[in-house]
Amino acid sequence: MKAARIVLVVIGVLVIAFGASVLVTSVTPNRIGGLGVWLLAAVVLHDAVLSPFVVGAGLLLRRAGRSLRAWVLVVVQAAIVLGSVLALVVLPEIAAKDHGQKNPTVLPFDYGTRLLLVEGALLVVVVVVLVVGVVRSRRTRGSSDPAGPAGSSAVRTTG
Repeated sequence: MKAARIVLVVIGVLVIAFGASVLVTSVTPNRIGGLGVWLLAAVVLHDAVLSPFVVGAGLLLRRAGRSLRAWVLVVVQAAIVLGSVLALVVLPEIAAKDHGQKNPTVLPFDYGTRLLLVEGALLVVVVVVLVVGVVRSRRTRGSSDPAGPAGSSAVRTTG
């Protein structure tokens, strides 16, 4: 385990060094400030918006259905993360297209519509997973009930 950590730290340091060398050789000094602002905004958005949202969704799902399987929570949280990261990547294209560009072939698509379609598809996947998770958890609870489904329906019809 210790050797794996050392290897991962060395790889991380090498990747950072490569990134720094690319930054120094390819970004002009007057653009480094904008890059710094972008990086700072990415950290703030991640720590102040995305992470609390994912944690809050997880807590709400845990409270809403304590019997939901862990994979349901994982799928929902993954969809939230994917949707958020996709939005963060596409929003600059939407803003650039709204401001207009000198070359119309640089941003040729309607990125807002495409973002909504992908986010909608993610929402459909989450809804399907939640429905399947709830149905499965009810079936497992129903089959583990000693009276079984017939016993509970007999109680309802006589009571």
